[in-house]
Amino acid sequence: MFEVLVFVYENYWRGDACPAPQQLGRKLSAVGFEADEIEEALQWLRGLQIASQGVAPIEVEAPAANADSFLPSDAMRVYSVAEQEHLGAQCLGFLHFLEAAGVLPAPLREIVLDRAMAAPGGPVTLGDLKIIVLMVYWSFGTEPDALVLDELCQDASGRLAH
Repeated sequence: MFEVLVFVYENYWRGDACPAPQQLGRKLSAVGFEADEIEEALQWLRGLQIASQGVAPIEVEAPAANADSFLPSDAMRVYSVAEQEHLGAQCLGFLHFLEAAGVLPAPLREIVLDRAMAAPGGPVTLGDLKIIVLMVYWSFGTEPDALVLDELCQDASGRLAH
């Protein structure tokens, strides 16, 4: 499913530029994706569209100007046991990094968590979580700043700590 999501991200600039699900399914099939992968991805994208409804795009573009948010700025998110097991320490740590950097406001974090919990299979890998974060931004027609985008798109496993 994640290969299909990457293809959609790379080929459609914004979520609203993406064709209707039936047409997208035909295009994905023509490219060579398997029918079950396509159906999983389309179902996941429908869930993303539903989860994104009602979240104002201004919260994506200006997370610091969050005065109208339904969560106070000093709120603390407690992850359920199911979330902890499905995401693992590495993914939860990465979410915390994005929040601390000010690029993932609470409403977007909740959409990322919703979509991560909807990901099929076992625990979500860090690479898969990064795709999910990119797709959430994509659904709002925006990109995180260049350094964060680099962090989301680059494989950090080969990096050496100084």
